[in-house]
Amino acid sequence: MPKNRLAKLKTAARIVRELYRDHDTIGKRLEALQRVAWELVPGYRLTWPDSDWCKDSDFNQYLESTGQLKGMNTHNRMMLAQLLRLSDNVPGDTVECGVYKGDSSWLICAANRSSPLSKQHHMFDSFEGISQPGSEDGQHWTRGDLSFGLNGVQERLKEFEQTAYYPGWIPDRFQDIQDLTFSFVHIDVDLHEPTKDSIEFFYERLNDGGILLCDDYGSAFCPGATKACDQFLSSKPESMISLPASGGFMIKGQQTGKNFWQTLA
Repeated sequence: MPKNRLAKLKTAARIVRELYRDHDTIGKRLEALQRVAWELVPGYRLTWPDSDWCKDSDFNQYLESTGQLKGMNTHNRMMLAQLLRLSDNVPGDTVECGVYKGDSSWLICAANRSSPLSKQHHMFDSFEGISQPGSEDGQHWTRGDLSFGLNGVQERLKEFEQTAYYPGWIPDRFQDIQDLTFSFVHIDVDLHEPTKDSIEFFYERLNDGGILLCDDYGSAFCPGATKACDQFLSSKPESMISLPASGGFMIKGQQTGKNFWQTLA
């Protein structure tokens, strides 16, 4: 084991011992976790585990059934579920660009099934992983990452009827739905070019009041996706609203103010 890694582990162990020596409360445990997190992954921030949704049995059942209960995406999944409520009464279908295992599409399909409006969910993915990253995309991804086959997604979503699949590289299959309009668009393709292609195509087909959510917006792992969104929306009345667990969304037709704290320095 490299010396610097061993030193970090020893420091983390010392922090835990010190905090547990005299007190064993939830506050001290969280303090220990936060200090250990900053030691091992500088800049990593924990959140308080007191939100009601953390104890929601239905939501936790969904997370457990999809293997996400102890994963890193629980906050993103809850935010997706809540944003879907905003578009419940907006006419138009739903779409996801970048489906992976279908976990977020499951939530969208469930929302569609309970909506007072008839909505079909359209899914675009290569089902071969991501394409070759470009110069805008940093060093995190390689071609073929996040590969999951079409058959596996179809099996996961077999309980839903109003679904349509479009295997292929974005944007090759977009022409198949060029005459449709949408109430909710979820873009989760990680890279600059497919994010750019997706937002350019779906923005004009998103009905007023509809939501466009980019899962990768604001993520250090996906700088190209953030840049694609900001560049496209720079001439539009809307702009992306950043979410606490990364990701960002906009509401079609809703003019968005600037990040005011940038003027406070």
